[in-house]
Amino acid sequence: MVEDRDELLMTPGPTAVPPEVREAMSRAPVNPDVQAEFSPFYRDVLEKTARVYDTDDDVLVLSGEGMLGLEASVASLVEPGEEVLCLANGIFGEGFADFVEMHGGEAVVHDAPPESGFDPEAVKSVVADHDFAAATMVHCETPTGVLNDLGEILALLRDAGVLTIVDAVSSPGGTAVPTDDIDVCLGASQKCLSSPPGLTTLSVSDRAWEKVEATEQDTFYTSLAPWRDVDLPDDEPPHLPYTHAVSNLYALDASLDRLLEEGLASAYDRHESVAEQCRERGRDLGLDPFADSTALCSPTVTAFRTEGRASDLQRRLETDHGVVVATGLGELEDDVLRVGHMGYNADAERVERTMDALADVLD
Repeated sequence: MVEDRDELLMTPGPTAVPPEVREAMSRAPVNPDVQAEFSPFYRDVLEKTARVYDTDDDVLVLSGEGMLGLEASVASLVEPGEEVLCLANGIFGEGFADFVEMHGGEAVVHDAPPESGFDPEAVKSVVADHDFAAATMVHCETPTGVLNDLGEILALLRDAGVLTIVDAVSSPGGTAVPTDDIDVCLGASQKCLSSPPGLTTLSVSDRAWEKVEATEQDTFYTSLAPWRDVDLPDDEPPHLPYTHAVSNLYALDASLDRLLEEGLASAYDRHESVAEQCRERGRDLGLDPFADSTALCSPTVTAFRTEGRASDLQRRLETDHGVVVATGLGELEDDVLRVGHMGYNADAERVERTMDALADVLD
């Protein structure tokens, strides 16, 4: 529920942070390098994160905004000269190719239209023509509000022996993710978890760990290898690669408690409901979702087609109504207006206030 009529942050990450999460972050931090009490706390955070990911794979929480996970996954699994398939129907899908090239790999980009998903048969054909070490893709392309159905593609890549790296940053906690079919599944604190920016969350399969161990690591901070055997004894300080972001972890812990208390099924239903509410209000205002079909529309963010008006609408929403939304990115910057309804903001009253303000601005 909206507590007051002050500024309403409805961007698709960073999201608004609930009061209890902000309060948790303000706790006096322990020293994770010398105080034994940090070990069971951190282990508990990892266990809760695994429950949200719905996986038995290893789960890591790293100090660094979600982009750290995208680069670290490539840096850790890709050796110079190895071919990597980069599935792209948006900016973040394309961005994986930059990381691959940066770390010496050979990126093979398979493009799909930004308003639609991938054709599994087309992907299968590309895979047959190459010897890919890994494949990268995005679950929810936040800049366009497109939720990619990856099930069939993940299956064919697994059958071909190709490791899969998935940017699911805008998904965990807001919609189901096929985590156990993914070798490295990437998330972040500032999206559906409604925690402040600063932490990367990810799951790592046994196959991925084997590849990490077989790959020469030419970096430390962006390598997953130092986290492979982190020791978290009950009565001793942990042995971590570097000092963790304790206050951010306190906030994440509170966010995870909030989500798990609600229940994942309930949270998914809540996101679907407010997403439909947002789209319907938009259509009533003459605004169509960017995605080709409702099936491709993300339950965590709605991107409306605005035909060159996005920046002006964004400015007037904030100036006249105190509602902060986002525009598109890149070539679509002024043609897409994005309403984030993820995590704490997956709330009918917040969406209604946002769309009422948009109606007034359009009028």
